[in-house]
This record gives sequence, C-alpha cells and structure tokens, in this order.
Amino acid sequence: GFEKYQTQLSPKHADKLRRYLNNRLFPLIGHRLVGDLTPPDFLTVVQEPERLGHHETAHKLMNLCSQIMRYAKLTGRVPYDTAAGLTGALTAVPTKHFAATTEPKEIGILLRDIDAYEGYTPVYYFLKILPYVFTRPSELRLARWEEFDFDKAMWKIPSTRMKMRGEHTVPLSRQVIRLLNELKQYTGGGELLFPSPRANSAAITDAAPMAALRRMGYSKEMMTLHGFRAMASTRLNEMNFRPDTIEAQLAHKCADEVRLAYNRADYMAERKDLVQKWADYLDELRNTK
Repeated sequence: GFEKYQTQLSPKHADKLRRYLNNRLFPLIGHRLVGDLTPPDFLTVVQEPERLGHHETAHKLMNLCSQIMRYAKLTGRVPYDTAAGLTGALTAVPTKHFAATTEPKEIGILLRDIDAYEGYTPVYYFLKILPYVFTRPSELRLARWEEFDFDKAMWKIPSTRMKMRGEHTVPLSRQVIRLLNELKQYTGGGELLFPSPRANSAAITDAAPMAALRRMGYSKEMMTLHGFRAMASTRLNEMNFRPDTIEAQLAHKCADEVRLAYNRADYMAERKDLVQKWADYLDELRNTK
C-alpha cells in the first residue's frame, strides 16, 4: 500500500516515512499479523521516543500506526483500526512558534539592516523579497524565472513545492516587480532566481540567508526565515484585513474550500490589494527612523 500512498507525498517526506517504518515499526511489530495487533503493541512502538522526550516523533509514529491500520481495515484485513485514538495517551507536543520581529519599529530596523547587507547578491535579494511575498522560505528560495508573469504581476508556485500540495498563485506588489527586475540583471541568464555560488543549477540553501541574519545581529531567538510569515500575519490581523484573505495569501488550507473556490476572483482582487498595501506599509516602516 505504501507505493500507492507515496505518490501523494514529496520524495523527502516519503523517505522520512520509509525510515520510520524500517527503523522504528518493523523491528518491533513488523513480524506480527495486523489482525493480532492490539493497543499495547502500538504503545510499545512509542515507548522509547516518549522516554527520551521526543514527543513529536512519538505522535508521528502513532499516526503512522493508525494509517496502517486504517489501510488494513479498508482492504478487509481487520474489522477496525486498533490504533485509533491512542495519541491521547501520549504527552502533548509543545507548540513551536517561529521567532519573529513583529513590532513596527523593530520591523523598520530589520528592513534597513537587510538593505545594508553586503554579502552574496542572490542572498541579498532573497532577504529583500521574502518580507513582501508571505511564502515559506523554500518556496521562494527554489523559485525559477519561468514561474513569473511580469505583465500580470503574478507568480505561480507549482504544487511540487507547496506544503499543501496544490499550485499557489502569488500576486506581486510593484516593489517586488522592481526587485525582480534588478535581480534579473544578475541571475536572469539561468533558471533559478537564487543560484548557489558553487553551482548555477542549485539554489542557495536556507543556511546562507540565516547566516546573513546572524551577521546582522539577529539570533535565532529574535528572527528566523519563517518569522517573516509570522510578521506579516501578526501585523495584517492587527491592521484589520480579512482573516480569510490573509490565510489565502499565506496558502494555509482554508477550512471552507467551497467558499474559497466560489470567491476565487474576489479573493485574488483582495489579495492584490493586500500585498500592495503591505508593501507600502513595509516601505513606510523602513523610512521611519
């Protein structure tokens, strides 16, 4: 069943699940018939990570056990999922918040610090563009020139790079179009916006812009690359933009997909307005000393 299921996953995620199966599940319960497995058997799988305080791993393993049993039920091997509901017996995973600069004055200082950065050109432009576009760092970092429509000021991120596995369209502000045109003079001859200094065919790694932030004096407790999304979300919610529009721009899965589909054109008009107002707001903060 895994071969069929892995087609829905990114190669990286599929490899991770395969490692969980081979290293964690199979040694403990792989020799047993699924019909003989009971809740205590599944709890033995998570005993070790729980003891070591690896609560996120324990939850992932238990979810994997439940996925296996649901598949066994669907294929008629067992009458019901004997791993269902067992995550309730595990220690809750502490919520992780990415460090983010969210105070208007601090945002202005951060943007001016990025302006003053004098390192590798693609890293400079990556850090300049990221605050405007709301995307996850990897979605921007791996961007290719072919994804951009300069006339329509749109960027189409293919589903293979999206966490939620659906194509995502990002409207672009005038400021981003200007920055992209500047960047094009440096990297427009290749396929990638932000090529690595070692090879044009590979993108910069997360480590490069992270190191640039550290050199500017921002510790990982102060700011992360993901923090730019949190920064936008926090400020825009406080600026009374519609939460639905903010969530659509952040490419979070909308709770009501029907509503999102029904209002797709309206959403895009609102999102264009939102990105332009956000870009103007960032420029205002940058220029207020």
